[in-house]
Amino acid sequence: MRLLILDREHKLYAALIMAAEPGLVVVSGNDPDALQDAAAECPVWLGEPDLVGAMLRKGVFPVWVQSTWAGITPLLADDLPKDYTLTRAVGIFGQVMAEYLLTYLLAHERQLLGRLASQVGAQWDDRPPGSLHGRQVLIVGAGEIGQAVAHLLAPFGVELVGVASTARALSPFNRVGSLADLPRLVQTADYVINLLPDTPDTRDIYDLALFKRMKPSALFVNAGRGTAVVDADLTAALEANQLAGAVIDVCREEPLPAQHPFWLTPRLLLTGHTAAPTLPGLMVQLFRDNLARFWAGQGLRGEVDFTRGY
Repeated sequence: MRLLILDREHKLYAALIMAAEPGLVVVSGNDPDALQDAAAECPVWLGEPDLVGAMLRKGVFPVWVQSTWAGITPLLADDLPKDYTLTRAVGIFGQVMAEYLLTYLLAHERQLLGRLASQVGAQWDDRPPGSLHGRQVLIVGAGEIGQAVAHLLAPFGVELVGVASTARALSPFNRVGSLADLPRLVQTADYVINLLPDTPDTRDIYDLALFKRMKPSALFVNAGRGTAVVDADLTAALEANQLAGAVIDVCREEPLPAQHPFWLTPRLLLTGHTAAPTLPGLMVQLFRDNLARFWAGQGLRGEVDFTRGY
């Protein structure tokens, strides 16, 4: 079987896959124009959704595409076909996302950035730090990644509250509400962490009205999708001291334009869409597992329902 790899890390992926699956004929690159003819002979593609989308627009269609991203928004565009099997990257981001979030939660409790500013100003900073113990952490998006984050945070003695598509019991959360419960749940949270995918129901949900419901001491972290946040409203909330701070990993437009207000918004930290990078070794393990399922005619992990958008 022939496999097309369309990814900026295509050389690494090709080497890892050919070593593990010598029976595959692998064609790889990151230029859809140069690979158009080869793609037509490959029923299976592995790659980044933006590059895959560019190839689909050339009228070349696969049987199955394995995305190397968790988010597949570029492939949901109205002008792209939906009559093929698409799987997103699942089961490989939980730990790196949890490490990212733990970094900034601990930095907030330990006032890391404030102490750095004090040092730059040659000021001795002996303010007592806080602790995660007893803090309420609201994870908005209690799916696979959200649950992995919750499991890592649980030993720190936090109160875990989740938001999912429906309210239900879900380990290790103390309780889980629905998206309709979000305005109520944010009122008591010390940390509000957005991990939601980009769907019509999740766009612009973090607006000024919601920020006003949050505790002035709360930290907001967006590691889900930039479309969930009304940028101007977040800036206004921070300028009015309605939030203690914000850590923003994902934005509506990336890279962020030089004139965007986030650059000058007080107590807002940008982390450049680095929260949960794809680790090639884990990605190849997922692909090989799904490849075996594909050959066996079994259901694939992370299969996308185009009507839901994830």
